[in-house]
Amino acid sequence: MRTLASHLTSYLCRRKLGCNVQSRNSSSFNVKDELSIEKDAERKIGWLLKLIFAGTASAVAYQLFPYLGDNLMQQSVSLLHVKDPLFKRMGASRLARFAIDDERRMKIVETGGAQELINMLGAAKDDRTRKEALKALTALSHSDEAVRALHLAGAISVIRSAPHSVEDADVEKYKSSLLKRFQDLTYDVSS
Repeated sequence: MRTLASHLTSYLCRRKLGCNVQSRNSSSFNVKDELSIEKDAERKIGWLLKLIFAGTASAVAYQLFPYLGDNLMQQSVSLLHVKDPLFKRMGASRLARFAIDDERRMKIVETGGAQELINMLGAAKDDRTRKEALKALTALSHSDEAVRALHLAGAISVIRSAPHSVEDADVEKYKSSLLKRFQDLTYDVSS
């Protein structure tokens, strides 16, 4: 790198008319001057290389990450099939984070995530698992089409039959939010 910087510096200095760099064979040559020039050139070239790398990495990430999103969504739905409640909570938490627009919410519904979340809620034995399932279902409920799919999957009866939580107020908040959403879209929540 030092060699490249010194060649670049000497080339640039030769091209400028006012640059008075003495040759290596001269007896009055100062080594400290050469090292400072090399360090300065290395620093400038280093920043250029860093910017090129950052730009390339950004372009690759922009092209690659949309494909990873679908795969991660499918993996998250697969986590809901596992018997361990920790993995179920992780899958539900991921799905809640993926459900940021109607397209992704419907993608979750199409991959079977909504049905698995309902099954998870019905089989949950602790409040943390119920909370994550309800949180993910609440994230899905921001889409009218997803609410319709949840209604057809029998979500209302499962949500109503979920036990009340004494320890976690968020469980009750998510339950009431979901039931209100079904009511707003004129689905019968009394059954």
